[in-house]
Amino acid sequence: MNAPVNHDTLPEWCLDDLYSGREDPKIEIDLASAKVANDELVKLKGRFVAMRSDPLRLGEILDHGINLYETATNGLWGVGAYAGLASSTARDDSAWAKFEGDLRTRASQVAAESLYFTLELNQLEDPEIEAAFRAHPPAARWRPWMRRVRLSRPHELSADLEHLLVDRGPAVANWTRLYDETLARLTAKVGKESLTLPEILNRMSDPDGDRRKQAGQALAKALEERTSVLGLAINTLAFEKQVEDRWRKYPTPAASRHIANEVDADAVEALEAAVVEAYPKVSHRYYALKAKIMGRKSLDYWDRNAPLNTAQPRTYDWAEARAMVLDSFADLAPKFSETAQTFFAKPWIDARPRSGKQSGAYSHPVTSAHHPYVFLNYMGERRDVLTLAHELGHAVHQTLCSPLGTLLADTPLTLAETASIFGEGLVFDRLLAGASREERLGLLAGKIEDGLNTVVRQIAFHRFESRFHHARLEGELSPDQIGALWLEVMGESLGPAVKLNAGYEHFWAYVSHFVHAPFYVYAYAFGDLLVRGLMEARRADPVSFAPLYEDLLAAGGTRTYVEALKPFGLNPREKAFWAAGMTQLERLVDEFEALVP
Repeated sequence: MNAPVNHDTLPEWCLDDLYSGREDPKIEIDLASAKVANDELVKLKGRFVAMRSDPLRLGEILDHGINLYETATNGLWGVGAYAGLASSTARDDSAWAKFEGDLRTRASQVAAESLYFTLELNQLEDPEIEAAFRAHPPAARWRPWMRRVRLSRPHELSADLEHLLVDRGPAVANWTRLYDETLARLTAKVGKESLTLPEILNRMSDPDGDRRKQAGQALAKALEERTSVLGLAINTLAFEKQVEDRWRKYPTPAASRHIANEVDADAVEALEAAVVEAYPKVSHRYYALKAKIMGRKSLDYWDRNAPLNTAQPRTYDWAEARAMVLDSFADLAPKFSETAQTFFAKPWIDARPRSGKQSGAYSHPVTSAHHPYVFLNYMGERRDVLTLAHELGHAVHQTLCSPLGTLLADTPLTLAETASIFGEGLVFDRLLAGASREERLGLLAGKIEDGLNTVVRQIAFHRFESRFHHARLEGELSPDQIGALWLEVMGESLGPAVKLNAGYEHFWAYVSHFVHAPFYVYAYAFGDLLVRGLMEARRADPVSFAPLYEDLLAAGGTRTYVEALKPFGLNPREKAFWAAGMTQLERLVDEFEALVP
């Protein structure tokens, strides 16, 4: 179908499973319950170290203490999730902004009281903890969580300094809030229309080159008008991170993210090197081929994701997208489709674009005591169907591991992206099956561009962040300086067939990950190339694959990425592993080139 999607028919979520509104008395009840559990935990201060010579008593108090910590976490995270979810669809509503900010402050004040907990646990030695687990087996279930806590041991500060950082957290987070609200209020005149940021980005995939150009130039102008605010926000947050990293003695700006992901820096460097080496064979070559098909010597930046011809791209209404995702998930295993179906049957998805709703997409797990919520801006194009599959992959993953409890279900980013990208791959295989030659050319172009956006572009983002944070050590960067870094890095990744026209130097400003989660972006490339390895394993033995994959997802954060992939015979510590993933993407370009007239 090629009719535009009727936004009014798209689902909006209902958050009543959490709370009925800002005035719901249950919010105060849950905050109070979280504080009670947290206060009980505070009473145990000093007892963990005091019990270090008695393995049985230490095991018992460890089990009790971590259970209290999880109870308090559930209460605080549940209320915080509600505030964030509700605010994300109302970034133009000051009442929701105040509610979210006030709750963040209150939650941080409660959590600050038990900051001693992980600090005290890290005063224990590994043999003492293992002896406690053996003496009191119920405590041993927390071994994976304890492993992750111990990773930060060399970088912890004194209890007073940790408390100070928590108390300052809400004030620092207001810079993120300023950034979000600035982009949420962004509108630009595109032709005769006034479009929001998600609508402008979608227009840059329009079949009509003039409409793409109008959108690209309008966005460049709108971002330029806001770079003083957006640049100040990213500079300030980078400086805050710089100070904390220095006190914690992190060797590089990305080191804290590597620890959170339980990933070796060497593995990330090998990933980056493999992707950069493949630039000429993959991204540079593909964009040159695309320019040739479009009868051009080079592409303007607003043509990068353009359809190959001027025909209106195929659009999918919500029912078609739902059926395609569910059928694709069922190809893997009935449980995956059945779990995803629940999200369509319940009001747990917010897909309707509207004023005040922030851009992007996510699946929020809330806590293990609740179901996830899925957020996206559905425009009806192929990319939106794949985004729906991506976020539902997250939701299925979060649902399968929820029986572990909130602390153990929490999954490092490198594994958290695995299910989502796998979901996209399943849907693409269905789209490609039975396609005509012309359709196949367009689908391959879309698949390659998805790969470039997920792997090459995200590694370019990672390199931009690395250069920005390194330069920030010498002082604040002006928007022009940030833009110059952006052009340098993006030019390397896109190659000579893409022109970075005037205005593109401002496009760093809408990439929210730079503000929300520094150095998050490499996890997308990490996950994509892992999935390519997993999909090869599935092709080799689809019957045996499904239960192994379900087990991987259900394990949540209890395994490292090396442990999680071992049953599939994959070793992500080797550079060859990442290079093999890039070779798969190169083969798609080969297949595309063979179809080019």
